[in-house]
Amino acid sequence: MATRIVDSADVSPEAQIGDGSSIWHLAQVREHAVVGRNCIVGRGAYIGEGVEMGDNCKVQNYALVYEPAKLADGVFIGPAVVLTNDHYPRAINDDGSIKSASDWEPVGVTIEKGAAIGARSVCVAPVTIGAWSMVAAGAVVTKDVPPHALVAGVPARQIGWVGHSGAKLADEGNGRWACPVTGTIYEETESTLREVGA
Repeated sequence: MATRIVDSADVSPEAQIGDGSSIWHLAQVREHAVVGRNCIVGRGAYIGEGVEMGDNCKVQNYALVYEPAKLADGVFIGPAVVLTNDHYPRAINDDGSIKSASDWEPVGVTIEKGAAIGARSVCVAPVTIGAWSMVAAGAVVTKDVPPHALVAGVPARQIGWVGHSGAKLADEGNGRWACPVTGTIYEETESTLREVGA
């Protein structure tokens, strides 16, 4: 499948764009960024220098993915999401001089397979968003999110569990949770879930 990069997108010749991926209007993909196969980078989105994206990811309109973020396969980034990269953001040093690239240490957000970050959420680096978890729209994530956790609020707190379908799981009792969409049963173990029979 052919890669599609529209004329108004700004894609560095030093970026790698996988087969079947689409880079839409006014998106920017910086130097040494790696976009996997069959990804979508929406209108006005920003993919920072050296960011790594797996296959089948979706980065929606106006999302800002700052380096050194790492996105595994199948990650969803909603509209206007921000993945930060600085512990102590400042425009100037304490002596008043403008900060340069050598004046700070970038820190990244890591998002594991199948996780989804809702619209206008902010993930404050360094954090890891676990596989198949979901961050609700407008949340501010300041701590790691366990796999399959559903988090919401400012700061984000866990309010439930989600399965592979993304639907909130129903409590079946005795540490077992059921997906209302697929019927899949999950078992709670050590602050995370595993699919029964997997």
